[in-house]
Amino acid sequence: MGLGLLDWVEFMVRWFHVIAGIAWIGSSFYFIALDLSLRKSSSLPNQAYGEAWQVHGGGFYNLVKYLVAPDHLPDHLTWFKWEAYATWISGAALFVLIYYLGAELYLIDYEKMELTPPVAIFISILGIIVGWVAYDIACKSPLGKSNLILSIFLLFFFTLLSWASYQILSPRGAFMQIGVTLGTIMVANVLLIIIPGQKKVVAQLIAKETPNPDFGIKAKQRSLHNNYLTLPVIFIMIGNHYPTAYATSFSWLIISLIIIVGALIRHFFNERHAGKKSPIWVVVPIVLLTLISFALSEIDRPRADTFSPKKISMIESEFPEDLKDTVMEITSYKCSTCHVKDPSWEGMKKPPKGLYFHEFKDLVNNYREIYKQVAASHAMPPGNITFLEEDERLVYAKFYHKVQEILEKKN
Repeated sequence: MGLGLLDWVEFMVRWFHVIAGIAWIGSSFYFIALDLSLRKSSSLPNQAYGEAWQVHGGGFYNLVKYLVAPDHLPDHLTWFKWEAYATWISGAALFVLIYYLGAELYLIDYEKMELTPPVAIFISILGIIVGWVAYDIACKSPLGKSNLILSIFLLFFFTLLSWASYQILSPRGAFMQIGVTLGTIMVANVLLIIIPGQKKVVAQLIAKETPNPDFGIKAKQRSLHNNYLTLPVIFIMIGNHYPTAYATSFSWLIISLIIIVGALIRHFFNERHAGKKSPIWVVVPIVLLTLISFALSEIDRPRADTFSPKKISMIESEFPEDLKDTVMEITSYKCSTCHVKDPSWEGMKKPPKGLYFHEFKDLVNNYREIYKQVAASHAMPPGNITFLEEDERLVYAKFYHKVQEILEKKN
């Protein structure tokens, strides 16, 4: 498949993923808001839990919720499930296209582990499965009887899973691994818990039996989990385009902090939808945890190594000539409009961050930052304005690992 066609396939899959995600998240947020806005009324039908009156698009709506089920099955029943399935299918396809087909560039960090692409992919899939199984067991265990205790346990579990992923995979790969795991848990809740429970209730109604209320209780708990996980998953989806979020040794911890921040934001809106007093207190922990995330990112931000002339000479003497020539040629063609002492880019007076790459030593002095901005992410060039190809990014990854190998050998 040609590079241009592959780009279009990835683009279209990403577009579909966003569309499906908007549909799923929109319906999820709406029904949580609807559920919290229900009010008791003396005119409600038997077994009805509450009702809500809403106005939209010039019309009025009267919605009634049955906690278990109505006395009889209506002629038409709308199921909300395909939005979730379409989101996961498109997201999984996108993950395969980028992180599995490009495992050597995006999923593997040879500085951590010498993994082959098949092994890295296997570890990723295994991690996703372990994430769902552990979560499901916890929900069905005695921990599931208390939403607070279960939430605390799951936060520690997700933090541990995030840390373990970071120890094995590349920073960006580990970051997205947790996003895919959380997204899979959300969809599995719909596919394996919520929808099957609702189908059993429908079957009981058709058989003129009294529906089991446990199905509704379990479905509501999993739906609530999905509601609170949505914002962290969206953060990870967006964050994979920003190295400041994942190109740090603390990205695994940042994810956990964002899970708390996202939950607090959802709690604020949930309380508002329920007609309760706005929990303004959430602003303090939200701001505090966000600032801590910024600080963790800044502590380990990329910095130039500025090696001594002697060490630069040693690295250059050990470095393969063909790889050196290739990386210098790519840099000359794709980076020289900006990263030179006198940039030719219109309106640019000095190179970004003061980094210029005239000689091989300039690349060596900044090999970590180049790797994080070019190979481990697509942060540079901005918007890929100079059309840096995937195989060229792989050259920078090889350049980084070769420098690292030489340094480790000489130390």
